[in-house]
Amino acid sequence: MHIFSLRTNNIRMLIVLIKSVITFLVVFAVVRLMGKRQLGEMQPYELVVTLIIAEVACIPMNDPYIPFYAGIVPIVTLGFLQILLSTIARKSLWARRIISGSSIIVIDKDGINYENMKKMNVNINDLIESARSSGYPDLNEIAYAIFETNGKLCVIEKPSDPTVIKKPVFPLTLIVDGEWEIKNLELCGANEKSVTSALNKSGIKNRKEVLYMDVRQDGTAYVAKKKGKALNLKLKVNGEAW
Repeated sequence: MHIFSLRTNNIRMLIVLIKSVITFLVVFAVVRLMGKRQLGEMQPYELVVTLIIAEVACIPMNDPYIPFYAGIVPIVTLGFLQILLSTIARKSLWARRIISGSSIIVIDKDGINYENMKKMNVNINDLIESARSSGYPDLNEIAYAIFETNGKLCVIEKPSDPTVIKKPVFPLTLIVDGEWEIKNLELCGANEKSVTSALNKSGIKNRKEVLYMDVRQDGTAYVAKKKGKALNLKLKVNGEAW
């Protein structure tokens, strides 16, 4: 009886071992397909999928009586959903904003933007801690601070020499994946017609050819095309507006 029980335990351990190895390989393959991201750089939905995969992967490994597919099927399904969402977000700017959200400016030329902080559901202590973690314990050194969609704080500092009259450069996004950023166009005082005209003069006949375009306070615009070399051009903007 004792020998039978020992053999049964050994078989169970072997089953758990085999299932653990296979589960590891499946999770490894799924994570690789999901793309290379550090944990702190993940979008909210990517983090959720990763945490669920980690939880689901433990289920078949811990119990030899749970069918193997009870863990593998959810892992593969979650991986497929993550890839699907990433593809949709890459193809559609509207879907990207719903899935990943948008970057929000919490410190601008007028100081701390309280209304934008409320939109992000963060308080002043959260902002101070994030600024300190970014190497800026003094908020007065910050010209602009933006919470990115992955939760990280991006900081643009004020000029180190106060005697030098120089505005901090803060590029405003005008086009992403061929789609207009209407609010930013209005903020900088430009319009679709003037930007399109500047693009046409630079040899870009359709904004759909543009992967990314931004403009700085002095009117210098950076344009990255979907195919071909990036270029710079000049726009007439209201640099005092931001």
